[in-house]
Amino acid sequence: MSSNSVPEVHLVAGTRPEAIKIAPVALELAAAGRMRPVVVATGQHPTMVHQALAAFGIEADVTLRLDRHDGGQAELYAQLLPQLDALWARRPPAAVVVQGDTSSTVAGACAAFWRRVPVVHLEAGLRSHDLDSPFPEEANRRLVGTLSRLHLAPTGRAADNLRREGVELERVLVTGNTVVDAVRMIARRREPFSQRELDAVEARALSGNRRLLLVTVHRRESWGEPMAAVLRSVRAIVREHDDVEVVLPAHPNPSVSAQVWQALGNYPRVTVTEPLDYPDLARLLTACTLVLSDSGGIQEEAPSFGVPVLVLREVTERQEAVDAGCAQLVGTDETRILSTARRLLADPATRTRMTASGNPFGDGLASARAEHALAALIGLTESVPERFEPFDRHVRTA
Repeated sequence: MSSNSVPEVHLVAGTRPEAIKIAPVALELAAAGRMRPVVVATGQHPTMVHQALAAFGIEADVTLRLDRHDGGQAELYAQLLPQLDALWARRPPAAVVVQGDTSSTVAGACAAFWRRVPVVHLEAGLRSHDLDSPFPEEANRRLVGTLSRLHLAPTGRAADNLRREGVELERVLVTGNTVVDAVRMIARRREPFSQRELDAVEARALSGNRRLLLVTVHRRESWGEPMAAVLRSVRAIVREHDDVEVVLPAHPNPSVSAQVWQALGNYPRVTVTEPLDYPDLARLLTACTLVLSDSGGIQEEAPSFGVPVLVLREVTERQEAVDAGCAQLVGTDETRILSTARRLLADPATRTRMTASGNPFGDGLASARAEHALAALIGLTESVPERFEPFDRHVRTA
């Protein structure tokens, strides 16, 4: 087959999580050779996307150029939509893969749908069932679900959400989450830390002299007093446990970063860092005892390393982690955070039991399942092979 006859599949990424989760799919498409992956960086978060892709040895094939002034959603869509439309008018793909629930995801789905290009939604079916939380991501997920030809659901629960909304069974495949593929791939490489102060932190943790806690708090609804409560909790945990050390990557927003540095910048056994590159995050997770986070991605990644997560949110669309026991919702209430952290730090057996059943979000084959599903969608094969049967080991589908 000549290279010109290989159908193109365009994969859209506008944010770092999108780049991380499409990267294993792009690599799988390239390795299988049946389809040519074309990575489209939308320019929503350009630096972080290119850095994330680079961790996997990938460069964007197409990079859109945005000229943003007010940072609003309307401005972003007004620039994304015509550029994506023009791209797919001159270079029609066989399918467009969008991931998750960002503005780039919605814009990519809309532009492809209007061009009658099949839309494939990676990480489909996540639902909080509350349009206000997370906002606007919950609405974005539902919009993309309406436009998608193929739904690659990470878990059985996500697939069940889609089926309850009327999506036909044959258009849904439970793949597992590609972030599990990604974090395993990166962690195996054990690349040097880009932030060199983490070398000593990791060494102390691996020696057994320290227990390492990773704390990430970045969601907009956590800014202000909720974040202040989290930071007070971190201070108390460190004060009460003289063998505990904390790494806390500060959010790049200047006011949020200032709040973190003021509370913990010079606190003993607390290392405040710049936002972590993905290889740094993956390597650090392998040395952690416990994670406190409001990040959706970390809820999916940490179980692969046997690390329990205290979720700094009142609700999560990653309920599978809570149901499997590897995560607990504590919100941003100081009392709840402290009592739960104290209990888990005092009881290694409980921490072990929390993650004993493995990662409920994937088994490392999500990208292979996605490649076969894409090949079936565009007519290159009739079905997904049995060896890539749907991932529903933890949450059975209806």
